[in-house]
Amino acid sequence: MAERTLFHKIRDREIPATVVYEDDDVLAFKDIHPKAPTHLLFIAKKDADFVPSIDDLSEKTAHVPLLLIRKAQQFAKEHDISGYQLRFHVGKGGGQEVFYLHLHFLSEQKID
Repeated sequence: MAERTLFHKIRDREIPATVVYEDDDVLAFKDIHPKAPTHLLFIAKKDADFVPSIDDLSEKTAHVPLLLIRKAQQFAKEHDISGYQLRFHVGKGGGQEVFYLHLHFLSEQKID
């Protein structure tokens, strides 16, 4: 396994985060440096240990981005968010700061 990241520690509840969604597969929490009124990060709770970035996907982990997208879509529907952006940052040159595959969910609609 790669070095444990900030997101491993959030997932394992070793450090606090403002969690807005969780199920057996995914955890979503507020970004500490939001770029929109609602800026969330969706992470997979399983398999992501092996996926630092989109560039590192394998056949075994190719389902992870779709899982995150589907959970973000579900979250938007449940919170009546009609417009949003989904982003994967890939590598340092692409703006990735934490090397644990994650999806940014940004919306101008604010959630509580």
